Amino acid sequence: MSVVEMMTWLQHRPFAVEIAESTWLFPALEALHVLALTFVVGSVAMMDLRLLGIGRDRPVSEVLERSLPWTWSAFAVALVAGGLLFSSKALTYYEDLPFRIKFACMALAGLNMLVFHLVTARRMADWERGTPPLAARMAGGISIVLWISIVAAGRWIGFTTN
Repeated sequence: MSVVEMMTWLQHRPFAVEIAESTWLFPALEALHVLALTFVVGSVAMMDLRLLGIGRDRPVSEVLERSLPWTWSAFAVALVAGGLLFSSKALTYYEDLPFRIKFACMALAGLNMLVFHLVTARRMADWERGTPPLAARMAGGISIVLWISIVAAGRWIGFTTN
């Protein structure tokens, strides 16, 4: 089965058709997706700003410890709501350039986070109360740019898919 056939199959599932044809279901899921995404971006921004050296009165580990549960919970909600939205027009979204840009940026943000946690954060105890090292500041800066790009591409999707 090709990707196009899978997307066509998905958007013809009963739940996907209901989302696409309902007067209120698509907008409700979209509102939930956007609300959850604001929590993701807000909590990620708090961590990234600390990595950039803002708020040095708080240890980096404390900011991460307090922010990450919100980030992951909100990300799960955004993922489920976004997946349901995607299902309603899977083929349209799959072929949409802004959608692809959004997901490429999300993949890069995930990779950036993985490298930070596996490499840079290993020595966090050495620098968490002062100015973070260049690698941590770069991770924070790259993350902010990527999340702004994710939001911008997400907004752009609304203008390219009808």
